[in-house]
Parts: sequence; C-alpha cells; structure tokens
Amino acid sequence: MSDEERLPEPRVEQASRWLPSLVWLVPLLAALIGLGLVAKSVVDKGPTVVVSFHSGDGLEAGKTRVKYKDVDIGVVRTIALDPDLSKVLVTIDMSKEAKRFTAADTRFWVVKPRIGASGVSGLGTLLSGAYIGVDAGKGAVGTTAFTGLETAPPVTVDQKGSQFTLHAESLGSIDVGSPVFYRRIQVGQVIDFALEKEGKGVVMRVFVNAPYEQYVGKNTRWWHASGVDLRLDSGGFKVNTQSLAALLVGGIAFESMSGHKPDTVAPSGTNFLLSEDQASALREPDGQPITSVFYFDQSLRGLSPGAPIDFRGIVLGEVRSVGVEFDPAKKSFRMPVTVDLYPARLGKRFQQALAADPDKAGPAVLERMVSRGLRAQLRTGNLLTGQLYIALDFFPNSPAVKLDVDQYPLEVPTIPNSLEELQTQLSSIARKLDKVPFDDIGNNLNATLKNANALFKQLDAQVLPEMKSTLGAAKQTFGAAEQILQKDSPVQSDLREALQQLTQTMQSLNALSDYLERHPESLLRGKQGDKK
Repeated sequence: MSDEERLPEPRVEQASRWLPSLVWLVPLLAALIGLGLVAKSVVDKGPTVVVSFHSGDGLEAGKTRVKYKDVDIGVVRTIALDPDLSKVLVTIDMSKEAKRFTAADTRFWVVKPRIGASGVSGLGTLLSGAYIGVDAGKGAVGTTAFTGLETAPPVTVDQKGSQFTLHAESLGSIDVGSPVFYRRIQVGQVIDFALEKEGKGVVMRVFVNAPYEQYVGKNTRWWHASGVDLRLDSGGFKVNTQSLAALLVGGIAFESMSGHKPDTVAPSGTNFLLSEDQASALREPDGQPITSVFYFDQSLRGLSPGAPIDFRGIVLGEVRSVGVEFDPAKKSFRMPVTVDLYPARLGKRFQQALAADPDKAGPAVLERMVSRGLRAQLRTGNLLTGQLYIALDFFPNSPAVKLDVDQYPLEVPTIPNSLEELQTQLSSIARKLDKVPFDDIGNNLNATLKNANALFKQLDAQVLPEMKSTLGAAKQTFGAAEQILQKDSPVQSDLREALQQLTQTMQSLNALSDYLERHPESLLRGKQGDKK
C-alpha cells in the first residue's frame, strides 16, 4: 500500500471546559424531584390534631387509620402517655381535605366490635383492625386538641331529625341506644341521660328521625315501653309490649292525646314528662297533688310505696313512703303513711274548683270531705300475696274530726278495718275468758255432783218405798171412782133422774118467767083463770 493510500492522521480536539459532565445530571435531577416531593407534601399536608383517650387499646402508630364514612382522612402518627398518666394522647396527621374536622364540636372515637342496645357494630374491624371514627362538627371555632368518646355517638351531625328532652323519676331499663317507638314502629333512640341537678329525677335526651318528628306535638305523651305489661281485668289477661328489643333493653313510646297527627309540631329541644306506663301517660292531667299523711296503729306488712289510694274504685293517689314513729303522748308506736292525693280525679266540678285556686282549693275540698266522715282504712288487695291498699270512704258514725289545713302534710284521720275490729273483739273476749276461774268452778261442780249423788241414794233408800205405797193407795181410789162412774151403777141412775127433775123444774121456771113478762099485773091480781 502506498503512502497516498494511507489514512490521514486523526485530529484531536480538546473538549470545551465550560460544559458540565453528564454524570452530574443524575443527582441534580434527584434533588429536584426531592424538592418537588417536599413542596407537594407541604402543600398537601393537612392539620395535625391530638385526641385523648382513656386507653390505647387497638391503636398502632403509623398503621391505625382515621375514617369518615369509611373514607381515609388521616393516620395515627404517635401514641404517648399524658404526663399525669390518666389518659393516652394520640397524634393524628389529617389529610388536606380534612380541614373542617378541626371544628371544636368534632367527635372522635375508636371503632371496635361492640354489642349494645342499638345492635352489633364494628364487625368489619375483626379482620382490618380497629380504626378511629370521626364525626365532623359544625362550629366556627377550631381547635387541635380533642377528647375522644368511649363509644360511637348514637346520632351523627348530618342525621336529620329532632331532639327532645324527657324528665322521669327513674331511668328504669333505659340505656343509650334504647329504641323510641311510635305506634310500634321504631322512629328514634335514646342518645343521652343524666341526673337532674337536685338529684330528684333523671333527664333523658331522645332523637326522633325524620320524617317522624312531625308526629311529636306539644300535647304528646311519653311513657316507658320496657318489659311486659300484664293486666287481668273483666276481659281476661292482656299482655302489651312494644317489641322484643324493648323487652330486652327497654324502650320509650309516645302518642298524642287525640291519637291523630298534631296540628302544631313541637320544636326541637321541647321538654316532656316521661310516665311509667301508657295508662298513666294518656290519663287526664291530675293537677297539683296534695301531700297527706295517714297514721295507723296496726301492722303495715304488705303495704309498699306505689300502692293505690282507692275511693270507691277510683284511684285518687298513691303511697309515697311508709314509716314508723314513737308517740310520746300515748307512749306507743304509730305508723305514718305519706301519700299524694289528686282531688282533680273526682270529676269536672273538682277540676274547675281546683283550677280557680289550686293552692287553697285542694285542702278545702279535703277538709269538707273529712267533716262529712271521710276516713282512710287499710284493706287487703290480694289474698294470695297479702298486698294491702288504702281505701277512702265516708263513715258517718265515726267521731267528728276537724282537718287542719295549715298543717303540712295534711293529717287525714283513719279507722281500723272490720278484720282488725274483729280481732280486737276476739282479743277482748279472750282476755275476759282468761279471768273466769274455771278451776274453782270445776271444783264446785264436782262437789255439787257428789252431793246430788248422795241425795239420789237417799231417795232410793227412803222416799221411793213410801212413794210406792202412796201410788198403790191412789190406784185403789181411782178403781173405786171408776166403779161409781160406770153406766149401770146406782149412782149413775140416781144422778140421771135428778138431772131430769132439774130439767123439768127449769122448764117450769122458764114458762113462769115468760107469763110474768107478758102479764106483770098478775103479781097483784093473780092469774085470770083463778078468779071466781
């Protein structure tokens, strides 16, 4: 190969020193991506809140999710103890869309499997584990510190309906989540309960779902629908219960007085009274009760609080309490029974009188009735159980008593019942019988019988022989008389002739009497036939 055919020498040119090496592009690109992710995380970061719970059971940092309507809106970052060790502080990182969950009335709770009055909940957590549920608040004030609930709230903020407040003497079998019925249809539930400030009763809050709140009016009556209402009357046994749920966990029912849809719907938050049963709830208003006391001198076994006060079949009240106290004047014990009487149950006239002046009319009515013989009396209501009740009735023959209307409570006079009077009389007879000297009487009677026995022996020995001889003589006398009185005896013949002559003589005398009556002058002149 010639030199001409040889390849030319390559020309080497040095690269420009101002261009960077491609090796540096990789870390630069990674840094830019990291800055972008940091910026995105800062922009997308939601609020951070701290929720306190009594226990951290089921919660794990970095794993436990926060859900609203089964949508993830946050995750638990850390779990720590409170400095005073009384609770657990759970720090939650919320998503950007969860800003409205920082309202002060937002509620948090741990969702776990639970069985309550409202049913079974949280079964899905058996596989996925516990999570924190949240209910968004509506308040304008925000916060980052919350107190978690121990159980899920029965009503969420977005649930439509109305809340009402009920006042009752006791809670009974009611619990949070207990159903509320209208015509045996569950239309709501109990959401809260608490004692009244003075501790005299219980306050409950119930929620009635839409659209059933339209059936709650201002005159609506509420009552306990718990358990079974068993009654025995002239129609037989009657069993009344709302549902199996009410039988097990209790419940509340309501109905209007008219039985129809109310014209005016009660606003949310209206207060109502909760009665013990349906009959008490639908009864006409009783008005203001008159607190009275009955004093009895007998055993009150079988009389308990709640026993009826009966007036000829009408329940005028009930027993509030039963006690005992010592009477220093009589130096004996007596049994006070405090009761509540409702005179308005006696009819419209009494209702009108009480409506005019409820403070004075009631005691005045009771005073007039006592002046006419109204008395209280214990009676047996059930022979099998021995339960007692108090009967009010008029006893005109009872001693007069004046009722002191200025006394509180009013002392209504009492009388013993018939059985007690019979027991008293029997006791008096028994005491009198105890005083009879039966031993002395028996001894005297024994001595008398001995003397009588000796007398009978003497009669057998002395008197009877003489009586036998006397009877023999009398027999002979009666035999002689019988012979004389025989039909063919001479005495009978002579007696018959004497009677015939006597009869003739009487006839002559009758004829003479008739003649003299016709001719009285013959006494002076003589008989006309005899004149010569």
